[in-house]
Amino acid sequence: MSTSPNSQLLKGSLSVMILRLLEGRERMYGYEITQKVKELTAGEMTITEGALYPALHKLEAEGLLTTETQVVDGRARKYYSLTKIGQTEAAGRIAELTAFLDNLNLVLNLKPSL
Repeated sequence: MSTSPNSQLLKGSLSVMILRLLEGRERMYGYEITQKVKELTAGEMTITEGALYPALHKLEAEGLLTTETQVVDGRARKYYSLTKIGQTEAAGRIAELTAFLDNLNLVLNLKPSL
């Protein structure tokens, strides 16, 4: 992730972002994930390879992702997809983060007392 002020916030939610992106697709490769986040956020969020691949490997080690390597244009490309457990876990983590964001929004939108 970039060293922008929100990079710490991104770091804490990266795995949920990955799970959400994969939830709606059969499979994606790393660079595709970074570009999709950049596209969806109009460039406001950028994920570096140094942040992405450790997160992908952790999700794979947890049994939430499976990988498949395919040669594309003479180069090996590793595709990631959700396992059955990953699909269930994705839904749970997304719901948890959404509830957290809703509560955070309530706190941030408090009117200052006079």
